[in-house]
Amino acid sequence: MTYKITQKDLAFKNDVESCNFHIPDFDHRAHLRLAYIYLVQTNCPSESVGLVRQALVGLLKHADVDPSVKYHETLTKAWLLAVHHFMHHTSNASSADDFIDQNPKLLDSKIMHTHYTDDVLFSESARTAFIEPNLEQIPRYAH
Repeated sequence: MTYKITQKDLAFKNDVESCNFHIPDFDHRAHLRLAYIYLVQTNCPSESVGLVRQALVGLLKHADVDPSVKYHETLTKAWLLAVHHFMHHTSNASSADDFIDQNPKLLDSKIMHTHYTDDVLFSESARTAFIEPNLEQIPRYAH
């Protein structure tokens, strides 16, 4: 399996990390893209989730948005695990966009409803700390 990132991907990541990314443009696809980039760079989901958290919280703070209101730890880690799962079923990707285009199911933001009930996923405890799925587990792979 070969996963690559482009200069465009690195510029995107740099814009997010340096808080030069316009928050209203940070949609679901942007979250997936950032997860993919960090997973390619680290090959470690636990390290990647910390990097995604740091980048998102920094971006929110820079925009004067209280991270405790907007940032969601369970959604962040669950989506990163989902991206990692799909990477294990994708033989090659030349960029983050190529990977996402090969896996359009990831663009369905409702996927997490197959793993979590709404009351668990949207609880305050899930916002602040990762909660394991209460319906179907997200597959995990050794790195």
